[in-house]
Amino acid sequence: MWFVVTCPLEIIVAEDNIIQRTYLTRLIEKLGYTPIPAADGKEALEVLQTSRAQIIISDYQMPHINGIELTRKVRELDLGHYVHIILITGSETDDIRAEALEAGADDFLSKGRDPVALRARIRAATRLINHATELAEQHRILKEANDRINEDLKAAANAQRQLLPDIHKDILGVQIASAFVPSAVVSGDMFGCFELNETKLGFYAVDVSGHGIHASLLSVAIGHLITPEYFSNTVIKGNGPADPAALVEDLNNRFSVSENDDYFTMFCGVLDCETGELDFCQAAYPSPFYVAPDGHSAPVGDGGFPVGMFLGVEYENNQMTFEKGGSLLIYSDAAPEAENAEAVSYGTERLQRLVEQCKDVPTDDMPDMVANVLKKWRAGQALEDDLTVVALKRT
Repeated sequence: MWFVVTCPLEIIVAEDNIIQRTYLTRLIEKLGYTPIPAADGKEALEVLQTSRAQIIISDYQMPHINGIELTRKVRELDLGHYVHIILITGSETDDIRAEALEAGADDFLSKGRDPVALRARIRAATRLINHATELAEQHRILKEANDRINEDLKAAANAQRQLLPDIHKDILGVQIASAFVPSAVVSGDMFGCFELNETKLGFYAVDVSGHGIHASLLSVAIGHLITPEYFSNTVIKGNGPADPAALVEDLNNRFSVSENDDYFTMFCGVLDCETGELDFCQAAYPSPFYVAPDGHSAPVGDGGFPVGMFLGVEYENNQMTFEKGGSLLIYSDAAPEAENAEAVSYGTERLQRLVEQCKDVPTDDMPDMVANVLKKWRAGQALEDDLTVVALKRT
């Protein structure tokens, strides 16, 4: 970890000539720094690892380890901070300087130069060290803030997942199971399934546009809004047919008046568990697959407009017969859009064939089977969008 530079700054003076070493040491003291003398490169290397020095002034020619070798060894160390190296040479040849630069030296000083030149080199190195320290401190503060944000996001994700029903139950003779795989810490998916009265089952799935915190907040708001009471009061009108389109229209009116561009796709339905009549409304959500008892599958629905995009849009009710032994698989667009390493989407055709293979699979295992196949298709890589899979089987 980087540490804050304190005064006076420690500077290692690596010089085998005692007169020159003493001269540099006293000069550095006069400049307000703390010198640490070293008789050669080997001693300088040892002192560096036991001190807080961030500057080394080293002679080029020394016994045991010369200046260039010292530079190489310093660059190989993992000290947690940068060490500024100034080489003092008695030669002005380009070959020596090129070798020193390649080894990692930062600056040069010719022997015999006046103290002003050395002071300028040290002051420049000090400014660089202080700047690096400030950046390190800013990085530390940002990292701490980022860690707190990530912890908050994880807590928010846990709270959000508690709102998402982990459905593995039987309601009014309908086996229901679900799987939810978020692409990030928080997600924009929401779904629900509940008993509306003695014979009718209501369900819905929502996919908010976008990803991350903004989408998750909207999905949570939708989840709080669509309670069993709200769902029932909106779609059940006396003894007449269920009206799921009324629910979608009400949500559209609520969310279209907002000043932002939020919208979401939705599929909702009401199943009469006695007659098998299914009334549903699709609002740009992917068409679920219905698998008949004989194994034949077909997509359900033909599109519709997203919710919250256009005020005053009319939504339609559709009907179909949900046979005993039949299954309905609802999935978010993360399923067909999942790409493999070659950027090939899984696609609706593969998904439909997969659904047909689920005919004899227990309802509880259907959603996880789809999720696992997509995970294999992605070679274990996380999905790029949130995945929701809900399976319903009328028994």
